[in-house]
Amino acid sequence: MDLRKLKKLIDLVQESGVGELEVTEGEERVRIVRGGEVTVTPLTPATQTPSSGARPGTASAAGTPGAAAPAADIQQEGHIVKSPMVGTFYRAPSPEAKPFVEVGQVVKAGEPICIIEAMKLMNEIESDAAGTVKAVLVENGQPVEYGQPLFIIG
Repeated sequence: MDLRKLKKLIDLVQESGVGELEVTEGEERVRIVRGGEVTVTPLTPATQTPSSGARPGTASAAGTPGAAAPAADIQQEGHIVKSPMVGTFYRAPSPEAKPFVEVGQVVKAGEPICIIEAMKLMNEIESDAAGTVKAVLVENGQPVEYGQPLFIIG
């Protein structure tokens, strides 16, 4: 497994407060335990376990405290722009560029408001409503799930 992927997974566990994360990719399995060690082991037919129906990594990302907090804040009135896919949320087209939108900025329907990286492809997400950006519900660089609220536009 790529060292950059391992670093990203370790950072995800540290930032999210998840106690344990296990990801299987091909014949490698990575298990990261908070306060524990990182192990990468090749899978053999004897070590494979039946899945619980959830893809590795998705249950832990959806169950993070950071993902639950924005859901509680959605009591604000306005149109909620939801993620059309699973991926990594970026507010700007590049790390040194300014964000597409800021809170208080007026946007038009069809205007790019963020990028979601999925499978190494950068997907521009456009506003599906016109109005003023009332809230940004996801931090830059955080994983997002399908249907997760990203912005509130009023």
